[in-house]
Amino acid sequence: MNRNLRMTLVIAMGFSGLATQPVFAEDAGVLTITSGVDYSSGKYGSQNRTDITSVPVIGKYEVNNWVFKLTVPYVSITGPGNVSPGIGKFKGSTTTKRTTESGLGDIVAATTYNIYNGSNGGPAVDLTGKVKFGTADDKKGLGTGKNDYIGLVDLYQSFGDFTALGTIGYRVYGDTNSAPLDNVFFGSVGGSYKIVPGTSAGIIYDYRPAITRNGSAISEATAFVSHKFSDNWKSQAYLVKGFSNGSPDYGVGALVSYVF
Repeated sequence: MNRNLRMTLVIAMGFSGLATQPVFAEDAGVLTITSGVDYSSGKYGSQNRTDITSVPVIGKYEVNNWVFKLTVPYVSITGPGNVSPGIGKFKGSTTTKRTTESGLGDIVAATTYNIYNGSNGGPAVDLTGKVKFGTADDKKGLGTGKNDYIGLVDLYQSFGDFTALGTIGYRVYGDTNSAPLDNVFFGSVGGSYKIVPGTSAGIIYDYRPAITRNGSAISEATAFVSHKFSDNWKSQAYLVKGFSNGSPDYGVGALVSYVF
């Protein structure tokens, strides 16, 4: 799964366990700023390892049933140059030399509408549209240089202190000069459990089919723990384990959010 989408799901599921309702906010005009660091490492089916570090700044504004989100990441990649964030291995490489490239990553804008809040005991349902702008430098291997378009349906169901998640989406990729990218459905399942008031933990499993001839499917699990320090400050830490050549071997991350 795209790194920005994974962060979004982890944030949503972790912080939903701290509230009585899943992802949406009942109060109008709520602004949240989130930042942190995400690190992953893997061979992606190659002989050489690729290490990716991302430092995102995420702005989220909630009003009534709407959520507007903008993610601006800084990305650093060390490897042979044949792996792109959110894509995996997408082109061949004849070199074993590891180099480091850094710069602005792909900016992602998202709009979510909550069509049902689950207040009568049923699942909450969100519809989301995203645009991944190709702002990352494709010549440096930081991205594809093309825009992607994503549609998502998220369902959340609470069972006491446990909240279950199901997501299905479809992504339209912008074809690159290096390789055509296939448009695919993808999905996630997971859950969050409120351990004590203010603290929750959970796990999310992500799957996405291969989108390139040289690539493979993404199959990975993310375990996380979240803590609410106050009405304004929240934090989260997570671990990622990949199960396919399309995913990193492992990843770690931490996020801090401030609610205005």
